[in-house]
Amino acid sequence: MSYKIVFFDVDGTLTHHENGTISSKTREIVKSLKHKGLKIVAATGRPLSLCEEIRELGIDTLITANGAFTVHDEKVIHKLSMDKDVAREVFEYAASQNHGLSFYTKELSMNDVKDDNILKALKETLSLNDYPQMNERIYDEDIYLMCLYANEETAEQYAQRFPHLLFKRWHPFIVSVLQEEITKSVAILKVLDYFNIHQSEAIAFGDGENDIDMIELAGLGIAMGNGSDKLKNSADFVTKKSGEDGIEFALKKFKVL
Repeated sequence: MSYKIVFFDVDGTLTHHENGTISSKTREIVKSLKHKGLKIVAATGRPLSLCEEIRELGIDTLITANGAFTVHDEKVIHKLSMDKDVAREVFEYAASQNHGLSFYTKELSMNDVKDDNILKALKETLSLNDYPQMNERIYDEDIYLMCLYANEETAEQYAQRFPHLLFKRWHPFIVSVLQEEITKSVAILKVLDYFNIHQSEAIAFGDGENDIDMIELAGLGIAMGNGSDKLKNSADFVTKKSGEDGIEFALKKFKVL
């Protein structure tokens, strides 16, 4: 099969699954793929403002906020923003309950709730060592994604309080708060249409459960060795861990490199 485009999750896929760094080997792989004429896309839960390191790799197509905001260079390909009144309602309720809530615009901000579990989740998902900035009127901006930091009991509390919203868990302590379904695969279809590439000509790499729809959509879906069992069960192939050059291993196995 001749592939034309590769979608990479970022944290735990392009980055080392333990220390969050991007290896020189991975940098060379991106260059090699581009030299061969393949399109390279990063598909991440990060907001756009936390993608500078990805841009520096030479990746200029970015699916951010788990699929809610997608750009090629500076052109917006796809975006879904929340109703501002709904965002304010959730913002105010979270503040009254002292629950952590983050907001993905082009940047990342949070409410003023701090907790060790929140900081741990930020580290595991976004490689952050500190809390993002606070914006007291974030609901006045275009919010592409909200994330609630919560266990199952708290998430159920919100589901009952806001029955018109979707609450989609993608990390043991993080739940996406959505007005409508937001997935990486929806954004990927927009990118494929933009470049006039069929999904069978796409490869996708991921490690998290928010990558399942992405790797199922692609012609070749590859799970990192450090990925979740549920993701691995959905993949066409399970490669080595990201910290063990799993991307290179898979691309050589399928003769893409």
